[in-house]
Amino acid sequence: MTTDVPGWLVVFGAVALGHVILVTLLFVAGRRLLARELALVVPNLLRLFRGLLGDRRVPLGAKLALALGLLWLASPIDLIPEFVPVAGPLDDVIVAALMLWLVSRMAGRDVVREHWRGDPAVLARVLRLA
Repeated sequence: MTTDVPGWLVVFGAVALGHVILVTLLFVAGRRLLARELALVVPNLLRLFRGLLGDRRVPLGAKLALALGLLWLASPIDLIPEFVPVAGPLDDVIVAALMLWLVSRMAGRDVVREHWRGDPAVLARVLRLA
């Protein structure tokens, strides 16, 4: 009896494994703060987006952009396949940065900062990137 594993689950598992390996290598190399922030960036982004979607100060247009961006991030369809090393998650990073840029322009950086639960320096870098 064979069990077929969905392709999206294989890709998700490969990305998650790569993430764990990268965090572990950074930790072993003595870059503990960077390893910690990298390990927490996805949960922090999810909390940030959830908080922004529920905040009355965020305009409807920004909330719609956040919702569309979240659908893009959750979608198994990517411009660059996730299994491509380094470049694979690049389109997702660009979409997340664009969402944060748009929300920070429409609602203000202070509103975005209020909902960020991670290291403020990480958010500052992401906003600078955007």
